[in-house]
Amino acid sequence: MKAIEFNSLRILISLLCCQLFNTAEHEDVVKHAIKLHRGKGAAVTQRKQWVLENCRKLSGLLRQKNVVLNKLKNAIKSVEKDLGLSDEEKLFQVHTFEIFQKELNESENSVFQAIHGLQRALQGDYKDVVNMKESSRQRLEALREAAIKVRGVNFEAVLRVEEDEADSKRNISKREVEDDLGLSMLIDSQNNQYILTKPRDSTIPRADHHFIKDIVTIGMLSLPCGWLCTMIGLPTMFGYIICGVLLGPSGLNSIKSIVQVETLGEFGVFFTLFLVGLEFSPERLRKVWKISLQGPCYMTLLMIAFGLLWGHLLQIRPTQCVFISTCLSLSSTPLVSRFLVGSARGDKEGDIDYSSVLLGMLVMQDVQLGLFIAVMPTLIQAGASTYSSIVMEILRILILIGQILFSLAAVFLICLVIKTYLIGPYYRKLHAESKGNKEILILGISAFIFLMLTITELLDVSMELGCFLAGALISSQGHMVTEEIISCIEPIRDFLAIIFFASIGLHVFPTFVIYELTVLLFLTLSVVIMKFVLAVLVLSLILPKSSQYIKWIVSAGLAQVSEFSFVLGSRARRAGIISREVYLLILSVTTLSLLLAPALWRAATMKCVPRPERRSST
Repeated sequence: MKAIEFNSLRILISLLCCQLFNTAEHEDVVKHAIKLHRGKGAAVTQRKQWVLENCRKLSGLLRQKNVVLNKLKNAIKSVEKDLGLSDEEKLFQVHTFEIFQKELNESENSVFQAIHGLQRALQGDYKDVVNMKESSRQRLEALREAAIKVRGVNFEAVLRVEEDEADSKRNISKREVEDDLGLSMLIDSQNNQYILTKPRDSTIPRADHHFIKDIVTIGMLSLPCGWLCTMIGLPTMFGYIICGVLLGPSGLNSIKSIVQVETLGEFGVFFTLFLVGLEFSPERLRKVWKISLQGPCYMTLLMIAFGLLWGHLLQIRPTQCVFISTCLSLSSTPLVSRFLVGSARGDKEGDIDYSSVLLGMLVMQDVQLGLFIAVMPTLIQAGASTYSSIVMEILRILILIGQILFSLAAVFLICLVIKTYLIGPYYRKLHAESKGNKEILILGISAFIFLMLTITELLDVSMELGCFLAGALISSQGHMVTEEIISCIEPIRDFLAIIFFASIGLHVFPTFVIYELTVLLFLTLSVVIMKFVLAVLVLSLILPKSSQYIKWIVSAGLAQVSEFSFVLGSRARRAGIISREVYLLILSVTTLSLLLAPALWRAATMKCVPRPERRSST
């Protein structure tokens, strides 16, 4: 074993030395090394002399490297002392010399790492899986250390991965094609995966087949998952989340383009908020506007107060407490709207029916959602800043509030101008051009949505608020306009919403839910009971005496968490407001509360709704 090791090390050193010394003789050296390894082509004395000669060359190269390093150090010192150079020129030249220094050191390290790696391989057992894993780990560590940072730009070694094929000829031809098209996958030292985004040659058409397969797989699996949830009386979004769980890292791990799927899912959020804005009708809420305005505001403030209290006791950051409390204060508009299908609208004059109150409060919560999304960038800044002085902290908060008010005032001023002068003629022109062809209408409405989200983004307000305001502006044109646009946009929204909820499922880990099931059930019941009690207290104060009985029904309808907490949670997780564990808690509590909502609604309607109205609501 030692003889084999000595001969292999001798051959490896010889190859490395000759490769560094003279690249023109590379092929001859390799052939000669193979003959030496097989014991052919040279005498023992000649082989020893050849190895010693190449070892002397390696030693000479290492000495020469040390001389060059000293010259580079002296060059760096001279550049730093040169008064004729600007700071930018000094920085550039110093970084250039540092690159050469690191490259020389890395080359030397690579030689000895290769020798030690060969020594470990010869001393170990080739059947030992542990040694194989250790060798792979060491290669990844070496890859991670091979990054060179220059003025904010990272030069880093990456791995290029090709798909394995059973047929070698097919594999070679496919590799040649992918080399030309640039569709191979790259993996960096942090195990992040990349694929081509902008080709050098734009004349050749390209397609990301991984992304196409991912969308096709999600679409095919979403059908049985959503169908199953519909059969057992659950919202279809649970099926789409389950689809993402099955295909994601915690399941089959078949989704390759996770970032691309999430990006496409963002458009589902945009169109969903646009349709929520379309349902915002001030005329419909005129009868219950005081209750609709006061109720959600009081409930949100009480939830935030309770959240800050618990956060102080548990030593949680205030920004995180405010975010979690706001998420939990929202209720699901689509779910409650499904509950209210066929319900009565008040049979006595002067009475306030629970459906109007519920819809009014839910619409105002949707408005709060848009405002909270607009405030989230400021909340991120508040969580990232640290000030020791109380005066500076108060001044910073006042400045942030001023920024919010200025941005919102500018947005609403633009909306007022658009509503007064632009939206009416714009829609009439679209309607006239789209007779017999809905394509122009769909493109026109989509362009208006993208215009509004671009305006709000430029004003440092979230893009989601722009989508909501786009729907609210179009809803001002009347009920017929709203119905026509909903019929065109809703299918697009439904498909993109499937992608969004499936992308949420990619980040849900069932093992977390199973291990923390007791804690999650306790938290869910606590949130549901707290929301129910707070809603009863608020409605007892703002409802007229003749309509006090509906507070139990309205409170039951509000005692769950909105699916938009998925949207808020993903934004906050990406921005660093909340941790991964808190994000998983929000997802789990939201899901469990929505599962409990139908049972709580049935119990409230059976106990509190009068018999004639109960028959019409069921």
